[in-house]
Amino acid sequence: MNERSERDVTAGFPVRLGRAAALSLLAGTVGGAAVLAGEAFVARHRRYAQPELGLALRATIGRAGAPPLRLVLLGDSSALGVGVDRLEDTIGGQLANLLAEGPTGRRVHLSSVGVSGSRSTDLTTQVARALLGERPDVALVLIGANDATGLRRPADAAAYLGAAVHRLREAGVEVVVGTCPDLGAVRALAPPLRQLVGWSGRRVARAQTTAVLDAGGAVVDLGTETGPVFRADAGTFCHDGFHPSADGYRVWAHALLPAVAAAAAVASRR
Repeated sequence: MNERSERDVTAGFPVRLGRAAALSLLAGTVGGAAVLAGEAFVARHRRYAQPELGLALRATIGRAGAPPLRLVLLGDSSALGVGVDRLEDTIGGQLANLLAEGPTGRRVHLSSVGVSGSRSTDLTTQVARALLGERPDVALVLIGANDATGLRRPADAAAYLGAAVHRLREAGVEVVVGTCPDLGAVRALAPPLRQLVGWSGRRVARAQTTAVLDAGGAVVDLGTETGPVFRADAGTFCHDGFHPSADGYRVWAHALLPAVAAAAAVASRR
């Protein structure tokens, strides 16, 4: 499957800015709308980090003989670790190492079916890929940023996510979802566009939480849990100011670890 261009991250801005301005979220005047449109144009044409084709999407981490854990990642560029160039710096690699080194000492069989640029509508295909072959024990879903930057309806995005979680749970997979992160922290977007996207991200995250819990999954609110760190420390972003750096993925990994470890414990009792 071809990776979607990271320019799609902001491709929805110009089309939907008129509606946003009409709602008077940030700009109630023609001049304000023009500022937003100009910033959206700049954001769309920035050079964003691309997936590192050399990163292995499958790896085994942990000592031989330790209890095995099959962990699969689904979602957008964050599920692939876009922004870093070493497996151990990706969100999956960092989580796998934490699980391997933790009290339970798991041997983690890590894989990812995420696709850069994905929205929640793309999860149907990813779930099908994740369930091919040996069933995973735990699925970690990281999605929502592209729904938010495209100003999609939160309820629609959440419905697709809820359906994906439901399908995984029906297959006997424990599911953890990291909600849309705090997009109001990204350096790649200038104010007031940054505030608009941050507002959209919070709406998506709230809708995601309800949908995931209804479908039987666990939720980690990445915006609330890690947003203050990303706002305070520019080093949590990679060179493009949009995707996390190794430090940023480390912050996410520690926020996600309790929920993923709890899901792994449930899976091991089956």
